[in-house]
Amino acid sequence: RFQRIVACHTIGDQMTWWSLSGEAQFDRGSEFSGFRGHCSNITSERLEAQESSQMAMHDALTGLSNRRYMSELLTKTLNAFAVQHRPCAVMLIDLDRFKQVNDVFGHSIGDALLKMVANRLVQIVGNAANISRIGGDEFQIIQPDQEDRGELGELAGRIITGLSQPYTIEGNRCIIGASVGIAVSPFDGGDKDELLRNADLALYAAKHAGRGAF
Repeated sequence: RFQRIVACHTIGDQMTWWSLSGEAQFDRGSEFSGFRGHCSNITSERLEAQESSQMAMHDALTGLSNRRYMSELLTKTLNAFAVQHRPCAVMLIDLDRFKQVNDVFGHSIGDALLKMVANRLVQIVGNAANISRIGGDEFQIIQPDQEDRGELGELAGRIITGLSQPYTIEGNRCIIGASVGIAVSPFDGGDKDELLRNADLALYAAKHAGRGAF
């Protein structure tokens, strides 16, 4: 006897999911004669579950990972790397003058700008899985196996330069900037909270150094 076995098959690009339940049948001579049961198409349920899971871990506006996903990823990465004695860098990015864009042009333009910022970050960093929007105009990047502060500084410089280029949205020209805070595990923190706290302190220092800095 089997109950609620989930199976799937694919035809072309279309995947269909089925829920199967059944019980063995025997004839009068106690010989196995097959199974009798129930089969139902659960494709819509599976797709809804996948969509809910996707939404729970990703930012609805930009499509990047959200704070929850990045927090879990960073914790897992640091725990694994601590055993293997491998470094991991975290970069916090805060947009400069973004509030002025919202105030002057409205939130719809601000939302469009955040999407463009996300796209530029992916182009600059090259790995969307390690980039997240953690809220408002703040972004976070994880750089596994990176401890070279010179290379991290070069990347931060490219991020600042790239995000500071003008944006054209619905005929409006928007100019913002970016500040970046960097911390490297295990040197600047052995666990997630300590590492993020020091990255945040670095970001605070960058912003108060005149912004557009790391």
